[in-house]
Amino acid sequence: MKNNKIPYISLLILHAIIAVAVFVVPFLSKVYALLIPIIGFFIVYRKKNRNNEALLVAAYLVGVEVFLRMTGGNFNNEYVKITVIFFMLLGMVYSNFSSNAFIYAFFLLLLIPGVLIAMNAADFDVDIKKALVFNLSGPFCLCICAIYMFNRRIVFSDLQNIVLAMGIPIITTTVYLFLYNPSVKDVVTGTQSNFETSGGFGPNQVSTILGLGMFVFFSQLVLFSKSKKEMIINGILLICISYRAIVTFSRGGVIAGIVMIICLLMLLYYFSNSMGKSKIGLIFVLMGFLALGVWSYTSLQTRGMIEKRYANKDAKGREKKDRLGGREAIIDADLKLFFDNPILGIGAGMGKELRKDSLGEEVAAHNEISRMLSEHGLFGIIGLLILLTVPFILYINNRQHLYFLSFFIFWLLTINHAAMRTAAPAFVYALTLLSVQIKLPVKTEK
Repeated sequence: MKNNKIPYISLLILHAIIAVAVFVVPFLSKVYALLIPIIGFFIVYRKKNRNNEALLVAAYLVGVEVFLRMTGGNFNNEYVKITVIFFMLLGMVYSNFSSNAFIYAFFLLLLIPGVLIAMNAADFDVDIKKALVFNLSGPFCLCICAIYMFNRRIVFSDLQNIVLAMGIPIITTTVYLFLYNPSVKDVVTGTQSNFETSGGFGPNQVSTILGLGMFVFFSQLVLFSKSKKEMIINGILLICISYRAIVTFSRGGVIAGIVMIICLLMLLYYFSNSMGKSKIGLIFVLMGFLALGVWSYTSLQTRGMIEKRYANKDAKGREKKDRLGGREAIIDADLKLFFDNPILGIGAGMGKELRKDSLGEEVAAHNEISRMLSEHGLFGIIGLLILLTVPFILYINNRQHLYFLSFFIFWLLTINHAAMRTAAPAFVYALTLLSVQIKLPVKTEK
């Protein structure tokens, strides 16, 4: 991944212009959605994936997904997941994959019993095909990404290019949010998740991608700013993205972004010398002041509603009984279904229908862990154990992967509040499996 590409600042400006263009002419979102895989295919085909171009294109698709969905650019809900899978498979065609990645193929096999049970559920008035695609596209995307990235060697600076490829289209999302809702004060009337401040789209998913953006531009600010000018630009981007993430009033993505940043700082501190530790200590302090400033401004713009939201209170300051926005009831319903069907589960995609008995209405799961238990039973438990343990087994000999813990935490937190609605948790999880080196050894001529 050579740096003979469009200059960083020009990329930022270009993606801000894309946001303005789509805001003015909404149909351009579909053109944008179509052009990305076409241009991406041309790049991968021309370069034969010699420098993991497939990863860059997939990362960009992950970063742009929420923007396309909020602006009507997606051709269907699984469009980005399907294209990410395509580019991962294309990358494997050109540059193969590790035979040890079979463990993730085994994970896919564990889902088959749940599929068979769902297909036999003729008593329910359910669109089986739609239910299976909705619930299994995320795990399938995760496995294909994981197979491609399993122990694939990469330099840390190239990993940052991949991270930045996810982050650049998040700038487009952020600019669009400012255009769609320039005045937060005018639309915040309570403490519930706010669709107006989220571009008219799901606050949960917008918060998730903006939380990832917080991490991307924090890492860019701290580790890859090449000049004071870039430091200032990255700092401003971090502030703007953080602000827009907070005012969605969806807490999951914001918390994930903050925890990712803390994990990165902890690993940097652990591996630094005494001088490095003092610098990281200073960064901690500066980030604390920055966070305080963003929070204070947000509080002012929301008339104090944001404090009530994070304190789990309603607009009148009364404590809410439910701390997770109704998710506790869904988790309880899933656990009950699991205990009733502990071996094979109730079948992939059947949870939404069967939760009606407990909740009185069809409700989609927000928690991928409880969904795996209820719909796949014992096979789901084995699958989750694979997902939870394999990255740490690889990390034992992969200590130069400074983003490992941040990526893993993002996946774990996201699947607990937003399931796998988008491709982001699947792709970011797979990034934990890369074999990262700060610098590749230089080959000496004999």
